Amino acid sequence: MEEESTNESIVQSEEHNKFLFPVSGKEVKTLKELKEFLENTDEEEFSYHLNEERNDFENWVRDALNEEELAELIKRKGTKEGVIQVIDYFLTKQEIEHPEKAKHDDIPDITWIKTSIQGFDELLPQGIPKRSSILLSGGPGTGKTTFCLQILGNAAKEGENCLYLTFEEEVVNLRRHMKNYGFDPIKLEKDGRLMFKKMRPFDLSRSVEALLAKANGELTIDLDEIEGIIPKGFRPDRIILDSLSAVGAAFAGKEEGYRVYIEQLFDLFKNIGATSFLITENEQSTNKYSRSGIEEFLADGVIVMYNIRNKNIRSNALEILKLRGTSHQKKIVPFKMISNKGIVVYPMEEVFTG
Repeated sequence: MEEESTNESIVQSEEHNKFLFPVSGKEVKTLKELKEFLENTDEEEFSYHLNEERNDFENWVRDALNEEELAELIKRKGTKEGVIQVIDYFLTKQEIEHPEKAKHDDIPDITWIKTSIQGFDELLPQGIPKRSSILLSGGPGTGKTTFCLQILGNAAKEGENCLYLTFEEEVVNLRRHMKNYGFDPIKLEKDGRLMFKKMRPFDLSRSVEALLAKANGELTIDLDEIEGIIPKGFRPDRIILDSLSAVGAAFAGKEEGYRVYIEQLFDLFKNIGATSFLITENEQSTNKYSRSGIEEFLADGVIVMYNIRNKNIRSNALEILKLRGTSHQKKIVPFKMISNKGIVVYPMEEVFTG
């Protein structure tokens, strides 16, 4: 098969809007189909279409779909992961800005994820809807960091890309804690499945403000702007942010700005396709589960962790306060933190707090 004629069939197929992969014989007609195929194809077939001499993906998007902005974004990407990320972000942006164009047939099925924390998943018959934002609320010493490290360790072992954003805890300490719970964080990092990133609240604020300016049409959207938050070339499936309380401290006296900021942060994580768990500190004697109270309304789910005192003894417990899109058990259940194992939840037991 001559390369010149093959290239013509790739971009200018019979119906003009088809993209043909001659190696596998696969045809796609929409961006969604292209994204799904790229996620499952190998690097050899991808490289056939994107190399130093040509970019078939850019040409097809520009000529067949008339999407100039997306074509320019694809032009800058030299990896399969980068092209997938650009297409995914563009599709999500279209859904948000033009919901009237969505068809019932285009509504995707819900993908469910599990934490693989012993006993916890039994509280959720189906699991957690993918791309949810989950607020993890609790006082000091209630096990929030342990819970999150287990979520990432379990997901990374299953082949997911996991990112831990920390503002206070040193990365070396997080690695040590994860190792104590039976994981091998160094290996997971070398395999490219786990990444820790220490940030300052100001750095996060600056990145989100840049994205806000672009979303408002002041500049052309460029996914490289996420680099201030998401490491370049890394597309996380799960994100831990530790903690919103540290971020909120940077907004002292600017409550309205903080509310807008948090809303955009939740949207950012969802738009890149990640399921996020955001830690926040609370006072156990109150009914307020976050710094401003707005976080628990914006989040898709709220998990509350307790350190309950009964006379001179304290016991750990948790509850799923809310979770959109699925049913869950509505009770406070005990858990224990076990050496070399982490958190173990006892879903059949109940805690009576009086």
